[in-house]
Amino acid sequence: MNEKRFAGSIEKLRNPERSARLQVDRVLNYCFAGCNATRVLDIGTGTGLFAEAFHLRGCEVHGIDCNDNYLKVAAELVPGVEFSNAFAEKLPFADASFDLVLMSHVLHETDDALQAMREAFRVTRHRLAVLEWPYVDQEIGPPLDHRMPAEMIKQLGEQAGFSLCDQIMLKVMHLSIFDR
Repeated sequence: MNEKRFAGSIEKLRNPERSARLQVDRVLNYCFAGCNATRVLDIGTGTGLFAEAFHLRGCEVHGIDCNDNYLKVAAELVPGVEFSNAFAEKLPFADASFDLVLMSHVLHETDDALQAMREAFRVTRHRLAVLEWPYVDQEIGPPLDHRMPAEMIKQLGEQAGFSLCDQIMLKVMHLSIFDR
């Protein structure tokens, strides 16, 4: 197993303090800005926190994760969303299947970040949103050597084929919005 992959507790993923740090509503507002998204893919869904938020906004959502324990919890907590086991580097979906793809705290955990970005480009019609930890030492989150500088995320998106990238520093997280 990849040592960078998150293996923390389910309780940690649904911790109210963590949810507040993620600024879920603000992230969704940026995701939807100028993008009429109705079909959303949540890569690295964990317990389905973002999948649930997209679903509550009326989207058809599919969440994937490589951890069956998280997926089981997500399916119990978020009825109406389809969840399945898959890796970011090999998405089991047809080209242009989704309007919007979200990668929340998963790109830094992939075995091949460029391939994960290429797969996101392949399956999205319009937009990719990448939420990651900033590239700074913090008491929370993964160690610095498991984080990705914002410029690297931007370069990966460009190499994958995305033409536009907005980078937004949130209170604690960094958000990159890529358009085709």
